[in-house]
Amino acid sequence: MNKIVEVLPDKAILIARALEVVVSKMQAAIEENGRCTIALAGGGTPKPLYEAIATEALEWDKIHVFWGDERYVEADHPDSNQRMARLAWLNQVPIPEANIHPIPTNGENPAADADKHEAQLQEFFKITQGEFPNFDVILLGIGDDAHTASLFPHTEALQVKQRLIAVGNKDGQPRITFTATLINHAKCVMFLVAGAGKQQALAQIFAPEADSLTYPARLIQPQGELWWLLDHAAGKNLN
Repeated sequence: MNKIVEVLPDKAILIARALEVVVSKMQAAIEENGRCTIALAGGGTPKPLYEAIATEALEWDKIHVFWGDERYVEADHPDSNQRMARLAWLNQVPIPEANIHPIPTNGENPAADADKHEAQLQEFFKITQGEFPNFDVILLGIGDDAHTASLFPHTEALQVKQRLIAVGNKDGQPRITFTATLINHAKCVMFLVAGAGKQQALAQIFAPEADSLTYPARLIQPQGELWWLLDHAAGKNLN
């Protein structure tokens, strides 16, 4: 694993740096493989990044967009990660609808929809049960509790190691999420973290020793590059 940690002066500069790195990774993947696969994070921090990507002149027909996790709500619900990304980015560019691969959340059964999305990923990446795809880029954030994607402290999803997709749990509300194993097969994982509220979580994530079940972002140790882009408020206490 190649780990890169950058503490930027403020959130605007963090987003500008993220844009620079993500666009370069996307373009390199297209040049190398004829396509780019990127999985998006939810939350407020990456929204301006998506708005910035939408202004770039990219080969949209060669970019395939996925999500690292999703709340179990309809696609047009205000809490939907898909909805946020469509409004900020995907609706603003000529990307083919077939290149957008949302997590299904319109059934009555999160476990069945998790299975369905696992099958969709296997079909897209042409892999079989037990194999893991190598996403070009996976974007992540963290919560104040050090969760990432919908991998929350001391939940069953943290124990799922042989699958691509698991059912997460946030205060009794189901989520659908990439597993840590799937994330760790990515070529590039990038955390975007802003705000002083994240300092305590980061201290545990970066500590030489701590419990990964209590601080789930510690589970993310990809085989490729691991980027931590932090604003000063979040990262000022890290060595």
